[in-house]
Amino acid sequence: MILSQVNRVAFELFGLPVYWYALIIVSSIILAMYLSSREAQRVGMKADDVYDFMLIGLPLAFVGARIYYIIFDIQPYLADPIQIFNIRAGGLAIYGGLIAGGAWLIYFCYKNYIDIWKFLDIAAPNVLLAQAIGRWGNFMNHEAFGGKTTLDFLQQLHLPKFIIENMYIDGFYRQPTFLYESLWSITGFILIILLRKYRTSMFKQGEIALSYCIWYSFGRFFIEGMRTDSLYLFGSIRVSQLLSAILFFGAFAVGYYRRKQNISDYTRSLGSNEFII
Repeated sequence: MILSQVNRVAFELFGLPVYWYALIIVSSIILAMYLSSREAQRVGMKADDVYDFMLIGLPLAFVGARIYYIIFDIQPYLADPIQIFNIRAGGLAIYGGLIAGGAWLIYFCYKNYIDIWKFLDIAAPNVLLAQAIGRWGNFMNHEAFGGKTTLDFLQQLHLPKFIIENMYIDGFYRQPTFLYESLWSITGFILIILLRKYRTSMFKQGEIALSYCIWYSFGRFFIEGMRTDSLYLFGSIRVSQLLSAILFFGAFAVGYYRRKQNISDYTRSLGSNEFII
């Protein structure tokens, strides 16, 4: 059987390869920015608030994603420090990007007198969409796959042939964990968008963002356990699983506390434009 795997290089520019991974990630970010700017205008904010945030937030998120990855896989970089800057070889972690971007968001909203919960409610569903799309960059890069499986198993999932063939890695068929997370994320995006549109009164201020945290972290916890390229804290403790558990229970706790504080619902918070934590 001859397998025809996807070429991770999209094209060459001035002799340098341009990878599908980069094109997909950039496209997902642009789409998330556009959708967030549209929603910002709908709720009484300026579209420029989104673009101004991203101007610094985006590069900070990439730096955070890189630092996070290096910290939890430090040995190869101690042996060859120049590889720290070799991002073309991969090595970005979503959680690191979210942490760095979140830190910048707190400062940005404080500086510009923007309600941080409103900003998070605007952006969160679109971040989930971007993550769903971005996982296909991992697919094109032949990474973020799971443990060994069989051809029969993959065929039983009714996957397209090009996915099955691209899951033949290092001599074995692999679990398409990139696909599991992508489908989980796109499902969460659709659910949150529909609930926001047709069941607005069910959300208190900030709960769209908290719903994102709960949904993504729950799925990521189990999918991470299937992957073979996880970062480990110590022993068998996977960093992303630990952070997912913290994020899941933390979001529930914050939501419960804010409900006790009689936080206004989503519709009544749309006119607010002050910094609130």
